[in-house]
Amino acid sequence: MTGYSRTAKYAGGILFVMLCAVFILPSSAAITLTPGDTGSSSAIANGDPVDIRGVATGHPQNGLQVWVIGYNYVKIDIVQVNADNTYSYELKSSDTQNLASGQYLVIIQHPMMNGQHDIVYDPGTGGVINRQLGEGMVIFQLTGPGSLQRPDAGSALMQAINNQNIDDSFTTVSFFVSRPTARINPIGEHFVGDKFTIAGSTNLAVGDTLMIEIYSSSFKPTQKVQGSEFSGSTGTLKVMPGADGYNRWSFDIDASTFRPDEYTVKVSGITLEVTGSTTFTIVEKLPTTLKTPAPATTLPAVSPPPTTLPAPASTTQKSPLSLLGITCAIALVACARTITKK
Repeated sequence: MTGYSRTAKYAGGILFVMLCAVFILPSSAAITLTPGDTGSSSAIANGDPVDIRGVATGHPQNGLQVWVIGYNYVKIDIVQVNADNTYSYELKSSDTQNLASGQYLVIIQHPMMNGQHDIVYDPGTGGVINRQLGEGMVIFQLTGPGSLQRPDAGSALMQAINNQNIDDSFTTVSFFVSRPTARINPIGEHFVGDKFTIAGSTNLAVGDTLMIEIYSSSFKPTQKVQGSEFSGSTGTLKVMPGADGYNRWSFDIDASTFRPDEYTVKVSGITLEVTGSTTFTIVEKLPTTLKTPAPATTLPAVSPPPTTLPAPASTTQKSPLSLLGITCAIALVACARTITKK
């Protein structure tokens, strides 16, 4: 987005005019665009209104000339300046509903000292006229045969107004238009009882309302005599400021009443037709304390029966002294008997 302002020089002195544009989205804080600020951008969806507001010093009696230039689109109007030097110009929902996707440039032209717009549009021929050249000369075609492409047309118009022979001044603001979208960030898997946030992005204006529905994928309409198996949540939410051309939204979930299942998330617009959907899973929460397993029963060890080995055969020989003793004993007995008989 670009903005531009400059000083208008005259023989009797220098007149400084500051123009500023404010891009306001419905039900939201104003986004202030400073002339020369190239770091700002705004995005809207088809059907979102656009309100351009600002201050034009000098209170021009013929008002300000507003040029809106986009792909196959040109809108030129005159807006009057209020007593306090403020002005406001609106593109209504009906104006943006059918705009093609892309960038649109808004140029606010101030007539400056001479009180007239020196660069004007001729709807009869589709040409842009420089009133300071003779009685008025067409300097390029804005619409119709031979017209410039829209980016070139916007650049040519700013160069024409910025010409040293033209005392008009201007400021610009641009915005992007696209089909309404509602995106849902990946949700992943959660447990019964978890508390988490479902979030996403959208090109709907800040302050627009979205409806969110979260329901079990196995939930089906039932007859009155049947019990309901609904598990989920519903609600509405407001679109909040985001970044990179998209705004954001979020919705908090308490899954304490959810049962294990796959769930469908559906986000839809209230006033604008937009829908986004995805799924996620709720699973049973595992116990935090594991049960201690019962001790295993230990059976007594069974000892194998003892093995009895046969006694080894004796290898000890009889002592010869034992035989001699027996022989002597027998001899002594015999002697004793002989002596007795005598």
